[in-house]
Amino acid sequence: MENQPTTAPTAGPSFQATHVYAMAAICLVVGLAIGYLVRGAQPPVSPAQQHVAVEPPANPHAGEAGHLTLEQIKQIADKQAAPLLDKLKTDPQNPTLLAQLGAIFHTSHQFKEAADYYGRAVKADPKNVALRTKLASSLFRGEDPDGAIAQLNQGLSLDPKDANSLFDLGLIKWQGKQDSKGALAAWRQLLKTNPQLDPQRKATVQKLIADVQANAGKQTGTQGAQQ
Repeated sequence: MENQPTTAPTAGPSFQATHVYAMAAICLVVGLAIGYLVRGAQPPVSPAQQHVAVEPPANPHAGEAGHLTLEQIKQIADKQAAPLLDKLKTDPQNPTLLAQLGAIFHTSHQFKEAADYYGRAVKADPKNVALRTKLASSLFRGEDPDGAIAQLNQGLSLDPKDANSLFDLGLIKWQGKQDSKGALAAWRQLLKTNPQLDPQRKATVQKLIADVQANAGKQTGTQGAQQ
């Protein structure tokens, strides 16, 4: 995989969550394989994200390619999280602080920790749909698709038209549950309830729908041939 947004911690309407749009792009690039939400979104790219990206400074010891290792990214994330954790000691129910910590840990691939902080943020601000989409993204990437779907459904009960929630719900049902019908239903609902969706993002959703339909058709054809 925000609402005005979510998923990322509070994003803007219709896919203003960076992670959500990134998820779609990754899915298309890798041929509809599990993308950002599982091991990589951003968004999520969770839809959720979206997520506040960890922007590591230039590191002369990062290696020949100039890329940081996952361990180095985690170390940077821990340093970024430290002052927020100190503030949290005196304000443990602050949803903004909790969401910022969730974003830092999510971006550094510490998904269980991210889900913990996003979960606490949601508990502190239960009507925040954007936070629920972010929590769903971390849950899914932490290999809990059922928990992610439950959070998205709760968010949609608060805002049935939320574009990020519907987008992420489709991806997670498709990639995490192999439920192509459920994915198509979510994406069609997204298009139906968001007629003013940005043309580029609308095209992304339409492409996903077409690809899932084509894949389902191929599977049906293969099964028929085998019989």
